[in-house]
Amino acid sequence: MTGDDHTHGSGERSVRTLGLVAGINIVGFIIELIGGLAFGSVALLGDAFHMLFDALAYILALGAALVASRVEPTGQWSYGLQRIEPTAAFLNGVLLVPMVLFLVYESYERYLSPVTINTDMTILLATGGLLVNFGSVYVLQGGEMTLNERGAYYHLIGDTGASIAVIVSMLVIKFTGLTIVDPITAIFIAVVIIWSAVKVLRESTAIFFQKSPVSIEEVRDVIGAIDGVDRVEDVHIWSLSSVLLVATVHLVDTAETVKQRDQIKEQVNERLHDKFDIDHVTVDAVSSGREYARQVAHGNE
Repeated sequence: MTGDDHTHGSGERSVRTLGLVAGINIVGFIIELIGGLAFGSVALLGDAFHMLFDALAYILALGAALVASRVEPTGQWSYGLQRIEPTAAFLNGVLLVPMVLFLVYESYERYLSPVTINTDMTILLATGGLLVNFGSVYVLQGGEMTLNERGAYYHLIGDTGASIAVIVSMLVIKFTGLTIVDPITAIFIAVVIIWSAVKVLRESTAIFFQKSPVSIEEVRDVIGAIDGVDRVEDVHIWSLSSVLLVATVHLVDTAETVKQRDQIKEQVNERLHDKFDIDHVTVDAVSSGREYARQVAHGNE
């Protein structure tokens, strides 16, 4: 199997897996949303919104996987449509703000005017939400996961806390009658959602403003350790998406021949790819070697 075939196969699996997980979470969101409205639990609404956020995140990852595997770069769009992912992620983070405000408002209203909560049905639905998370984890964990799948996997591990919080709060209400626990739990879930939204906004903004995703000094040290590199003059690294990193390197080497120069450039590409997962590296090198200058002048290799 060639590298391209392996990448294509992994991409197709990623699309199928993320699509299945997104579908599971959308169904879970609809069920919990209806249950939260019907049975009076604002905490269950919060868990539903949290599940919706997860589903949107998986849909974004799914879209990124589809773009990466289906849309080829063209003359005017030399990197394809890689920036769709951070753009959609930013919008997703922004749209979470009114969702959280609604959740906080409803929690405040329930604090002022408590309502009767059907704890048994709410526990049943929250348990269903917990099973949705477990099922999604099971789907993702089979085989080698892509970067997007790993992100979804770790996010799901943390999301189980929201469903557990709802179940615990309903048990407290069932046996103590303290209905105030419901809006408090909803506020807790709102904080978790807004924390996730801030993280998404920060990461997508960093991509737009071309913040280096790795340490420039560490990259300089790795390049400088390559045999034949005299010094590193300039390094720029930025992200086109969460999974595609690009770099330009300007260095001075001790190459005496064109062949040596090509070997140095090849090593720079290999080191940056292997250590920092940088996919596209452009290397500009200059040398004071007289033999190299003579070969270039005469067009010999």
